[in-house]
Amino acid sequence: MAEAMDIVIVASAFGMDAVRAGGHLHWAQASRRAGAAGFEVRRELFAEEADAAPQRLRELGESLAGLGLWAVFSTPASLYTSDGQLDAAALRLALGEATALGARFVKLQLGGFAGDAAGAAIAEQMEGADVRLVVENGQLAEGGSLAQFTGLFDALAREGHADVLGMTFDIGNWAWRDVAPLDAARLLAPRVEYIHCKTTVGEGARRFPVAPAADDAGFIAVLDSLPRNVPRGIEFPFDASRIEADAARHVGWLAAA
Repeated sequence: MAEAMDIVIVASAFGMDAVRAGGHLHWAQASRRAGAAGFEVRRELFAEEADAAPQRLRELGESLAGLGLWAVFSTPASLYTSDGQLDAAALRLALGEATALGARFVKLQLGGFAGDAAGAAIAEQMEGADVRLVVENGQLAEGGSLAQFTGLFDALAREGHADVLGMTFDIGNWAWRDVAPLDAARLLAPRVEYIHCKTTVGEGARRFPVAPAADDAGFIAVLDSLPRNVPRGIEFPFDASRIEADAARHVGWLAAA
């Protein structure tokens, strides 16, 4: 039997409106009952901006730790601006909020990376930070292309800062960019430190995230091409008619897949 690894439930799997209404802690409790080891807090799902204040984040982080969950802090902010410059202010803000939460990972979108990784500047921002920076492949052309990610890691290596950050590999998001996730996995696996798990249905603007089928050989092949010692995050929507049972079933399945 395959060795089980940490499974994270992403807050949005419970539904965006439900998280804004009930709060992250309510759904973190459900995640713990489902058997998850970690919980991904989504900044864009805070009901009000005050939820991102340091004291509120510390309280939430302490509550998560009390449940036995470790945290990911996800922000929709991008590491690079549209003109390709490092957004140092966005990185500082995300680091401060993630640190207040006590998160293990802070996850940003890649944004407009265009060749200059500014690895030394990132390393300076990360100095002394007790949180790991990861960037995620998004659904948009800016920040979602395979060439941007291979270019980023090549640039960081050239600059002598190969280890300053890692990648959140979102299996489903490649569909929006017409990239085969298995091809991307083969190129990016050494840099992957966290996996977002979902597949998609539909096409174009009518494409939606869904749970992988248990017999989805393509999805399993992608998992098999990625590191087994990194956490896997559930980012597909649960069945709203039996949400906690569905969460527990998928936690168990994904841990052993």
